[in-house]
Amino acid sequence: MSYATKKLAEEKVFKDPVHRYVHVRDQVIWDLIATREFQRLRRIKQLGTTYLVFHGAEHSRFSHSLGVYEITRRVIDDVFVSDDQWDKQERLVALCAALLHDLGHGPFSHSFEHVFHLDHEAYTRFIILGDTEVNAVLRKVSEDFPQKVSDVIEKTYENQQVVSLISSQIDADRMDYLQRDAYFTGVSYGQFDMERILRVMRPHEDQIVIKETGMHAIEDYIMSRYQMYWQVYFHPVSRSAEVILRKTLERAQQLYHEKYTFKYPPNPFVSFFEGKVDLEQYIELDENIVLAYFHFWTEEDDAILKDLSSRFLNRRLFQYIEYDPGKDFTKILELEKLYEQAGLDSKYYLVHDSTSDLPYDFYRPGEEEGRIPIHLLKSSGELSELSRSSAIVEAISGKRRYDHKIYFPEDVLLENGKKRTLRKQILEVLNR
Repeated sequence: MSYATKKLAEEKVFKDPVHRYVHVRDQVIWDLIATREFQRLRRIKQLGTTYLVFHGAEHSRFSHSLGVYEITRRVIDDVFVSDDQWDKQERLVALCAALLHDLGHGPFSHSFEHVFHLDHEAYTRFIILGDTEVNAVLRKVSEDFPQKVSDVIEKTYENQQVVSLISSQIDADRMDYLQRDAYFTGVSYGQFDMERILRVMRPHEDQIVIKETGMHAIEDYIMSRYQMYWQVYFHPVSRSAEVILRKTLERAQQLYHEKYTFKYPPNPFVSFFEGKVDLEQYIELDENIVLAYFHFWTEEDDAILKDLSSRFLNRRLFQYIEYDPGKDFTKILELEKLYEQAGLDSKYYLVHDSTSDLPYDFYRPGEEEGRIPIHLLKSSGELSELSRSSAIVEAISGKRRYDHKIYFPEDVLLENGKKRTLRKQILEVLNR
C-alpha cells in the first residue's frame, strides 16, 4: 500500500460544533494536521478583530480549515463517489488543498496583509512548496504532489472541478466560514441548508454545478452570505478595531525606519518592517506574539504608539461617521488642516476606511475579471446560469455595494485643555 492510499488503523474524529464530527481516515491528512505550520493556525483567529464586537468570535483558522476539509470530504466520498464525471484519482489533492487553503494567513489576517502588502495565498503556496514540515509530508505522496496542491490553491490546476470545490462562488470554504462564523458570533444570518446543497452538487465537465431542484437552497446561501458581510464582516465597530490595529503597526514600522530606540526591540517584526519577509519568520509570527508586543508598546515613550496599542488592547475604539467621497471630498482636507492646528496627527487619528462587496456575479464578455458563475443543471442536461432562473439572484447580480466611513478619537476631541476651541471645530466639521 502506498503512502497516498494508506489509511489509519482507526478513524480519528474531531468533535465540531458546526459539522458535529470531522472524520479523518487518510494517513496523509492526519500527518498534515500534525505539522507545525498547520498547528500554527490555532493561534490565528478566523475573524481577526471581530471578537471585540461579537465576544464569542474567538474561533481559529485551524477549526475553519478542518471544516473546509470535512465538507470537501463529504462531497467527494458521499456525493461524487459513484459519478463518472468525477475523477477519483483527484480525491487526495482535493482533500489536501481544502485542508491547507488558509495555511498562509498571518496574524489578524487581512489587516496585517494590508499594512505590509502581503498576500496570504502566496504565502500558503510558499509554505506548501518550501522547506517545511507540510512540504515533507506532501512529497511523501510524490515529488510533484506539493506543486499540484499549490496549483489548486492558485486556481491554475488542470482539473478545474477540483478548484471549484475549494474556490468558487459556492465552495467548501464559503459554506464552512458562513456557518462557523454565524455560530460563534451568535447571529442567524449565516444559516442555510448546506445538507440540501451537498445533495444537489454535481461534477460536470470543468466545473461543479447544482441540480436545478436545489435553486432555492442556493438563493438562501447567497442571501446568507450577503447578510453576513454587512452585519458581521463589515461591522463598523470591528472596522474601528482594524483601523487601530493597522495604525499601531504602521506607527511601529515608521518608528523603526526613523531609528527610534524601542524599549523592547521588535525583532519578530523586523523583516516585515523592511519588506523582506523570510518564510521562517512569517511562520513563527502569530497573534500571541503581536498582542505581546502591543502590551510592550503601551510602555514606550512614543505617545502615539503607546496610545494606539493601549486603545486596541483595552477596546477604546475610534468613533465613526458616514462619509460620501462624492459629496464630502473637501471634508477630509478641512479636517486635516484643523488637526494640524490642534496638534493632532491626522495620519493616525483621522482615517477614511472603505469597503465593498459583490454578493454574486457572472462573467461578461469583454471584462477583465472573469467570474465563474453558478450553473444550474436542468433535467434536460443543459446548464443555466443562476441569475437567469432566479429572480432573487438576478436582482442583486453584479450590484456592488460600497460603504465609506471616517474614524476619529472622539474622546480626545472632547478633552478640556489647550486648543479646546480647535477640537470643538473639528467635531463640528465631523458632525456637519
